[in-house]
Amino acid sequence: MNTVAATSPTGRTATGATRYSGVAIALHWVLGLALIGLFAFGLYMTGLPFSPARLKYFNWHKWAGMTILILSLLRIFWRLTHRPPELPAAVTRAMPRWQHVAHAGTHHLMYLLFLAVPLIGWVYSCAAGFPVVLFGLLPLPDLVGKSPELAQALKPWHGYAAYALAALVLLHVGAVIKHQFIDRDGLLSRMIPH
Repeated sequence: MNTVAATSPTGRTATGATRYSGVAIALHWVLGLALIGLFAFGLYMTGLPFSPARLKYFNWHKWAGMTILILSLLRIFWRLTHRPPELPAAVTRAMPRWQHVAHAGTHHLMYLLFLAVPLIGWVYSCAAGFPVVLFGLLPLPDLVGKSPELAQALKPWHGYAAYALAALVLLHVGAVIKHQFIDRDGLLSRMIPH
């Protein structure tokens, strides 16, 4: 990849790269697949009757959620310290203003929800009196004390935030499909490993 590197006034590395870095690509696909899998698993487990298996699945869900939180923090750190490639000039010119706004807004909201969904789940679990023990080995700190009232108030918000994130992921995938098969502008190639 031919790039010209420079340091911006904010300390971020700015390059003339036309593709995302290998680390950014790996974090994108691992996090994307993990989010889809965890959302599907969450829908499955919440429909199960109360049983030891359901309790086990809830613990797995919490472990996966904490893993997604860690991956999200890594991805945000990488994004803040490594400038992503600019949209190609031809794509920028072809997109109406509302698409630029939707592009930026969708990405910012997704990053916000990458953090909010697992954090709400973690606080809910603590308030309900169920500590999070990562992989059954590493107890995580309680973010709040036990509070049935807080747990009851937070319970639906974990789901609402997860559904909002799922909707944004679908919007993102829809935009990728449009760019790949309708606009045929090759934008997807920037995020495909090679």
